[in-house]
Amino acid sequence: MTLTRAADTAVPLAVVTRRRFKVPITLAIATLLLAALFLFSPRDGVSTFKLGEPDAALSLADIGVPTAATCWIVLAVLALLTLWAFWDAWSFRPARLWLTIPFAVLGVFAFLVWAGAGGLVPVPSLLVGAVSLSVPLVFGALGGVIGERVGVVNVAIEGQLLLGAFSAAVLSSLTQNPFVGLLGAMVGGVLVSFVLAAFAIKYLVDQVIVGVVLNVLVTGLTGFLYGALLVPNEATLNDPARFGRVPIPFLSEIPVIGPVLFDQTFIVYLMFVTVVIVSWALYRTRWGLRLRAVGEHPQAADTVGIRVNPTRFWNVSLAGAIAGIGGAYFTLVSVPQFGKEMTAGLGFIALAAVIFGRWDPIRATLAALLFGFATNLQNLLTVLKTPIPSEFMLMLPYVVTILAVAGFAGQIRGPAASGKPYIKG
Repeated sequence: MTLTRAADTAVPLAVVTRRRFKVPITLAIATLLLAALFLFSPRDGVSTFKLGEPDAALSLADIGVPTAATCWIVLAVLALLTLWAFWDAWSFRPARLWLTIPFAVLGVFAFLVWAGAGGLVPVPSLLVGAVSLSVPLVFGALGGVIGERVGVVNVAIEGQLLLGAFSAAVLSSLTQNPFVGLLGAMVGGVLVSFVLAAFAIKYLVDQVIVGVVLNVLVTGLTGFLYGALLVPNEATLNDPARFGRVPIPFLSEIPVIGPVLFDQTFIVYLMFVTVVIVSWALYRTRWGLRLRAVGEHPQAADTVGIRVNPTRFWNVSLAGAIAGIGGAYFTLVSVPQFGKEMTAGLGFIALAAVIFGRWDPIRATLAALLFGFATNLQNLLTVLKTPIPSEFMLMLPYVVTILAVAGFAGQIRGPAASGKPYIKG
């Protein structure tokens, strides 16, 4: 055998590949569950989809489809997409996004056709409700993305949402100004993130433990203040002025998407703007470059003059302010007053959206919208009186969360320095 120098011969690098069946198996499970539902609980009749209001300037007619035939035809298409996914995995190809998205859309459509047998499925109301329920999740997920991108695991999103909701209710009640309540919610979120940053960055305490403790602390504190202050002084401290809907002329009359995007409250419009700004700034500005550098390789960032721990501290505070806005949505839009433990674990769902979204603002927002849609779908199923037991419908948002993170997230890697304290030198 003749040995030659690398400069003289080009030696191809070995490519190690393996078949990944996680996504195809998840699609197969979903297909089988739908098949079992259609087989063991068949429904007949006509499913009608309402696409607009009859008195709107621009309106679409209702669409009716035969329930049983449509369900089985769509199920056959889902089975073909599942087989295609298995073929891709067997051929060492990664899961195709353009395959999984149509699968999800068709699967939801088939389920709605089955659920709406003999009834009416109001599509605009379903989408508006999904967006409304997603607002706290989106703000919480954006706060989680910023925190983890800079190197701090933000498990305290639940506490930031809850204290934000409490602060917004109290200040808006005292001033009868929802904008003051919104600023108070941001301050409440910053206070929680300030404690998280102080213990995690300065005192090097485990970030996950600090986040869990803060969630318990805020839950107990707001619960105590609710009973001691808000209940006996409800008219003064727990009757907040709320944001009303602000329809955009003409755009709000567009069928289906008009009510969803252009007939919303100030906080929802602020959510759209925040998602765009964070997504652009994270990848297109000096601030975003420094933030990502600190979260990926703090030693390298330190050598070029970036102050790692102050950068982490202030960005975690920014993340808390954004999450606090999500808390304000509970008391300034959704519910007329603050209630004990009213966030109901949505902070952890927002954290799951961060992971499912691969620490990207746009993807995390889409994941939050998915979870909001699942929650609103649960409410619609109750109205349509489907034969699914109520206990299973209450589980629906959390089942979707588990399937999304475990079945579709795959093997993903977060920021390299996330959760790791930085000690200079």
